[in-house]
Amino acid sequence: MSDLSTQLYQVLLRATPEQVWEAITSPDRTRLYFHGAPVENTAEWHTSRGPDGADWGDGPVLEFDPPRRLVHEWRSAYDPELAKEPPSRVTWEIEDTGDGSCRLTVVHDRLDDSPRTARSVSGPGWGTVLDGLKTLLETGAPSVSAP
Repeated sequence: MSDLSTQLYQVLLRATPEQVWEAITSPDRTRLYFHGAPVENTAEWHTSRGPDGADWGDGPVLEFDPPRRLVHEWRSAYDPELAKEPPSRVTWEIEDTGDGSCRLTVVHDRLDDSPRTARSVSGPGWGTVLDGLKTLLETGAPSVSAP
């Protein structure tokens, strides 16, 4: 099996950095592409709730530099087995490409002691979220799927 302890994803988005920032920090926007979950990121705290309001994980925000960089702790509280694992970290970097688009890089790391979480979020896990984000920003259409 490949090492999943650090996962890197990149997507080019036809959107401004401010639009991307709003889409990753506003619960009204995240619920449209992040499995129906209202996810809120403030300068202090990352909060994720399921569509029914259940705790899907929260933790401190480690860096908050709008509209360029967001770093927060990740806990997979939506699954009892994953919730037993230590928290990991997600870094969102937004780079303006200067042509009305930007490059979003997502790094999910500190997964060394969280192998179940690493498998859960790898590939289709983050891929589905980022595909939905791209669709939302570029077409306005929500892309909600079940977790």
